Amino acid sequence: MPRAASLAAELLNNFEPEIESVTLTPSDGGRFEVTVNDRLVFSKLQSHRHAEPGEVTRLIRQLLQEGYR
Repeated sequence: MPRAASLAAELLNNFEPEIESVTLTPSDGGRFEVTVNDRLVFSKLQSHRHAEPGEVTRLIRQLLQEGYR
């Protein structure tokens, strides 16, 4: 959970105007997914790996630059 809490803080710091809230939901089975406005941005289950430092932030920034909100 420390990694998820750190990511939540990073996302709020980088995208405070665009993000209304961040929710951390514990789950079994190694599931770790990040969804922005109902769009899946990162899935540990699909990628079979942890996100690299800064990866989720980069993916969200890319999504927002493409105009998806």
